[in-house]
Amino acid sequence: MSVPQHIAIIMDGNGRWAKKKGLPRNAGHTAGAKNVENICLAAKKLGVKYLTLYAFSTENWSRPDSEVKALMKLLSGYLDKCVQTAHENKMHIRVIGDISRLEPKFQQQIIEAERVSSVYEDLNLTIAINYGSRDEMLRAMRNVCTDVKTGTLQLEELTEAVFDSYLDTKELPDPDLLIRTSGEQRLSNYLLWQLAYSEFYFTNVPWPEFDEQELKKAIDAYENRDRRYGGIKEE
Repeated sequence: MSVPQHIAIIMDGNGRWAKKKGLPRNAGHTAGAKNVENICLAAKKLGVKYLTLYAFSTENWSRPDSEVKALMKLLSGYLDKCVQTAHENKMHIRVIGDISRLEPKFQQQIIEAERVSSVYEDLNLTIAINYGSRDEMLRAMRNVCTDVKTGTLQLEELTEAVFDSYLDTKELPDPDLLIRTSGEQRLSNYLLWQLAYSEFYFTNVPWPEFDEQELKKAIDAYENRDRRYGGIKEE
């Protein structure tokens, strides 16, 4: 099996999964959060080195306040559990996105989780919180403009590699494979720069039901792509 080094996932379908079972939407988010640990362990077992998960987008603030508050509480609780998992599984935690909008206590929690897990490298887990790719690129360009203005960066020095160093993902390789669950086939403002040459895999399985076997199916599909030309391998 040719395992992708870096897999990015849009964890979609929590609400629809809950509705189908006659449960409130927040029950779907809770089930989805629990599934993150399962997929982290499965990814590590299969030899994946980097896993990047879309947890809360810049657009998610438009959801009802009660749902946003529940999601933030869930993410905060998950991050606490994630630190324990990091120690047990030698997992490096990173958070990308503009965390300045989050509650100060949550921001500090993120900083601490990144600090204590930074010694591990068996699996690199990146969680996108208050992340939107357009927002990320705008923030990067503002910093580029500031550095050009102050003379830290010369305009002619601006290359793809230099611009990449201003992005939230500067410490990560670009994803080899993007997976989106629950049937939707769009990027939803996720890693637009980084996914330029990634393979895409869409499945109808909702995130709470996406397990190790489903992850293997996605990796099998990736293995059957011809990475030289972006098509299916010829027989």
